[in-house]
Amino acid sequence: MGAAIRLARRHLGLTAPNPAVGAIVVSAGPDGPRVVGRGVTALGGRPHAEPQALAQAGAAARGATLYVTLEPCSHHGRTPPCADAIVAAGIRRVVCALDDPDPRVSGHGFARLEAAGIEVLRGVCAGEARDGLAGHLSRVTRGRPRVLLKLAVSADRRLGRRDQARLAITGPAARAVAQIMRAEADAILIGIGTARVDDPDLTVRLPGAGSLSPIRVVLDGACRLSPQSRLARTARDVPVRLIVADDAPDERRRALAALGVEIVPVPHGADGRIDLAAALAVLAGQGVTSVMVEGGAEVAAALIAADLVDDVALFTSDVVVGPGGVDLPAAIETALAPEARRFHVVDCRAVGADRLTRYARETERS
Repeated sequence: MGAAIRLARRHLGLTAPNPAVGAIVVSAGPDGPRVVGRGVTALGGRPHAEPQALAQAGAAARGATLYVTLEPCSHHGRTPPCADAIVAAGIRRVVCALDDPDPRVSGHGFARLEAAGIEVLRGVCAGEARDGLAGHLSRVTRGRPRVLLKLAVSADRRLGRRDQARLAITGPAARAVAQIMRAEADAILIGIGTARVDDPDLTVRLPGAGSLSPIRVVLDGACRLSPQSRLARTARDVPVRLIVADDAPDERRRALAALGVEIVPVPHGADGRIDLAAALAVLAGQGVTSVMVEGGAEVAAALIAADLVDDVALFTSDVVVGPGGVDLPAAIETALAPEARRFHVVDCRAVGADRLTRYARETERS
């Protein structure tokens, strides 16, 4: 199962709207168990992992054990049910990490296997598998993507400088890890303030990994993104979705749409700004299962205040920003404090000269 979980991780951020699932077929031959088939959800979500693993195994699948990270589907969509393929292949036993909460699948996949006389073992390495499937689980159960907030904080608890567009707070090793996180997300999100000050590309900059760049999302209530910005000019190469207020000026919308920017109108929230929960719900409806938030103290604090953050990746360094710096919002400091019991630490390690601390929602503790 550990191997299946690692296999699934290879396609994180590349299979939306479907989850990245890993499947391994193990045959008990005369010389002992051996792997005869492997599969991972294909790019774009199809074909699923199980039929690929079964196809690779061929006749060796008969009487074998299938290890799979998520309950096999049992409904007809664009592809036939994976449960039917497993039965037809002659699999003897299925070992699964997680039940699928999708009402089209939930329990039905296992029931179909058991009705065919297949032994089913559930919940194996569930905690380990949940991280890679968290986006799918969130989209199905909460109606919104999983939200990862990534922050780089200096020794004096600042996020950058107000008078300087780009300031490297962390070193190259930490920046490379952040790029991997970016590649594993379906979408990366910033606010219009960051878009206007930094004029970022928001693509994956690891050598040879540009094709792994996620959808780029900007929160821009008044539709102020410049048509000359890097995001607008590259919208036909890597998708850009601009979340605007439903009363944003039509002429600005049209100018950006002409460049390939997708305009996504959402209503105002109670504070008069974009309704963040509504924005995330719209993204989920478009198939986005995971969002990495990289931009701006204001957006970060607003998401924390709205209780819409599931995970935090906090990079800390020895760099001192000094006067004129942008402070880490007090709301984030408070939320991450142990006594708040909103998040718990799931990992803490050195990354080059910096340190990465990973937090998860307290309700996610397994």
